[in-house]
Amino acid sequence: MTLPWPTFWETIREEDRPALKAILAELLTTGVLLGEEGRARELYLIAREYPRELGEFLSVLDLELIHDPDKPIFQARPVSGECALTASFTKDETLIVLALWRIYDEERMARPSQSVVLDANTLDARLRLYFESIEPPQPTHLDRILSKLRRKKLIRYQRDEEQFGNSQLEILPTLPRVIPFEDQEAWDEQAALFNQGKTTEEAAEVFEETQQPTQ
Repeated sequence: MTLPWPTFWETIREEDRPALKAILAELLTTGVLLGEEGRARELYLIAREYPRELGEFLSVLDLELIHDPDKPIFQARPVSGECALTASFTKDETLIVLALWRIYDEERMARPSQSVVLDANTLDARLRLYFESIEPPQPTHLDRILSKLRRKKLIRYQRDEEQFGNSQLEILPTLPRVIPFEDQEAWDEQAALFNQGKTTEEAAEVFEETQQPTQ
């Protein structure tokens, strides 16, 4: 069954309508439209023609449409305390996201024009530095977490099958946008909850993703 095209979007060119459906589906299921190559690139170029329409549609769901000024990225970010399409990270996932946020912030301050790339060994070392009282996730568990963050387009991740520590990841600018930190002082306050042994709920409750909980 094909549903009728909404009357409030009748001005959109008919040939662009299938792409608009695909763009919204991507933004609502992953939170990100990353338009670097192939079909994703085609969708991104069409999305650039309709930022107002897409933004107004998402605003009904209390999602803010963000267009990255430096990379081919559109991101749907929830309005804090209003959007119902959010899900909390687990404690281990929050640890990883906290560490990645800190790494990204430090690297961008030092080298603002460069991508932030590191390997799994570096991530493990930073986790031990930032959270001295917590044992970092083991490689198998860490691999699952990084794979999840890749699916949600918060990082790029390439596992090294022979030496897991050499696995490469790039932190995308989408990741710091889903975390409510204005500066490193705010990061320090949240990280302290983990170092003080707070419960999963107390430590992770402020972290919300732009994705639906079922994704």
